Amino acid sequence: MPTITDNTALIIVDVQDGLDDPIHGERNNPDAEQNMARLLADWRKHNRPIFHIQHMSTQPESKLRPDLPGNKIKDIVAPQGNEPLIQKTVSNAFVGTDLEQRLRNQGIESVIVVGLTTEHCVSSTVRLASDLGFETHIVADATACHEHHFEGIHYPAETVHKNALVALQGEFATIVSTEDLLK
Repeated sequence: MPTITDNTALIIVDVQDGLDDPIHGERNNPDAEQNMARLLADWRKHNRPIFHIQHMSTQPESKLRPDLPGNKIKDIVAPQGNEPLIQKTVSNAFVGTDLEQRLRNQGIESVIVVGLTTEHCVSSTVRLASDLGFETHIVADATACHEHHFEGIHYPAETVHKNALVALQGEFATIVSTEDLLK
């Protein structure tokens, strides 16, 4: 269980309308955004650092392109006031952005990562956060992903989600729940 301090940052990755498009297939964890919102409310209440990440896709087929409505951050976790919004064009929130510098400038050593999708942008952000030396936690029930197909095999969203978490646990992050953090 992580020790949450006033200097533990919450990083909310790519919670955007376009990820609800049926083109992505079935998704697990329908309560993920609600759990993110609960954590966000707690961070706001305690005036802890919050960083919103928005994917600005350059891929022609992506629903997250800046010129499409799917690029919008979902209202339930949208930035308020002076909460920073960091825009990225690749999966990792650190690459091509000033996220690391912002964290270092604020003396942040511990991060809690939530968002979409577990196996893509959340995972790549968690991995680099750990490699950069941040104490890194991922909230299992405040992340979600979609089903996948590979070599003719269907992988349900929950299976993809669990496999992504298993790959991160211990090596790159500590897996926690929303309830763990709100205790």
